[in-house]
Amino acid sequence: MNKKRKPVPTSVEMMIVFLVIFFTTFQGSFGVANQPHKQAKSKAANGFGSSLIFPVTGDVYPKGYYHVTLNIGRPPKPYFLDIDTGSDLTWLQCDAPCTKCTPAPHTLYKPNKDLVKCNDPLCASLHWPENKPCESPNDQCDYDVQYADYGSSMGVLVRDTFPLGCGYNQEVPDSIHLPYTDGVLGLANGKSSIVSQLHELGLTRNILGHCLSTKGGGFLFIGDDDLIPSSEVIWIPMLHNPLEKRYMLGPARLLYGRQATRVKGLPVVFDTGSTYSYFNSDAYKATLSTIENYLNVNQLKDAAEEQSLPVCWKGTKPFKSIRDVKNYFKPLILNFTNAKNLQLQLPPEAYLIITEHGNACLGILNGTQVGLRNLNILGDISLQDKMVIYDNEKQQIGWVPANCDKIPKSSLSPSLSVPSFQRPPETRGSRKEDL
Repeated sequence: MNKKRKPVPTSVEMMIVFLVIFFTTFQGSFGVANQPHKQAKSKAANGFGSSLIFPVTGDVYPKGYYHVTLNIGRPPKPYFLDIDTGSDLTWLQCDAPCTKCTPAPHTLYKPNKDLVKCNDPLCASLHWPENKPCESPNDQCDYDVQYADYGSSMGVLVRDTFPLGCGYNQEVPDSIHLPYTDGVLGLANGKSSIVSQLHELGLTRNILGHCLSTKGGGFLFIGDDDLIPSSEVIWIPMLHNPLEKRYMLGPARLLYGRQATRVKGLPVVFDTGSTYSYFNSDAYKATLSTIENYLNVNQLKDAAEEQSLPVCWKGTKPFKSIRDVKNYFKPLILNFTNAKNLQLQLPPEAYLIITEHGNACLGILNGTQVGLRNLNILGDISLQDKMVIYDNEKQQIGWVPANCDKIPKSSLSPSLSVPSFQRPPETRGSRKEDL
């Protein structure tokens, strides 16, 4: 991959390429149900006038991940990308050649020879806050993303129609059940995120949202806020940490129903790259103890034989759905003390799964044990059946209960364009970059 690359297009040229692609429809690539859609509207006063809506496929259990399908490459080919609001680098397993790649649904991405240079600002932002010196200005931009579950992706940044990582060496712990995807769609608020890149090009507003259904599927959107309800959204300011690229809120105290727990002062990260939620060791133990103190031991007993997750319960007969156990558990409530005590309610279906054996398992795990140290994560399981919005312009995160089972009707008219990007625990682990 260490080859001389073509001249880098100017920002104006890149804008033209983006516009051409975003207004071109590739109807034959794959089914309409799996295609991203462009939602057009009159140009807003701030100069941004469109949003991208992507159908999402997947579930928390048994698949353990949600992904979107994007057309990438020349010619464009479909790839499944794991949506990840916990990291900002978008990468594909690629034939560079590949030193170590995991099983994937599609053939490896074949990169072009247009490499991002080491002295490119995008390369610097990817490695920030570290200052990685270049031996030569023409060196390629290498990356080695280390995730907190001890997984990693090593590769080089290439330019397709937008820069992305060509991952030629992926390391995955043996205990992790891999998402069956081709790579990762990085959606965090770093400058190398696709959300930031679209905004910098003047194509969309710096707003991201997702709606994940407990029934499977959902949608993801980038850009204008037409999809966001004008009322009922709970908005809380993001926590500011100059060393973080994650979406973080806090501090919060945890309640079980109306009962206070010992858990307080909890900063939490919203992360779709993690199937389950993770609390630091002290918070996890306090949460588990509180839940078990309220359980009816005559109706629910430990299911030590269940291997799906560390803590599981069984009833007198196998459970068929989460509805069978809702009455045994109470909502978990995160009360954000610095935001007029606004709350995020997590009903039992937002922290429990029903396994194939008919047992109920706790979808909150001990993050300290898997290398997350004191990081607390709200993963897919806790973000379901609500629209979650990351407004990077106003530096706030919002949520509202929503029906996530189908894409908004406004995005499905025949006139809409389909953007084709010609470029680029115990179960599934958390995809956090380990600082």
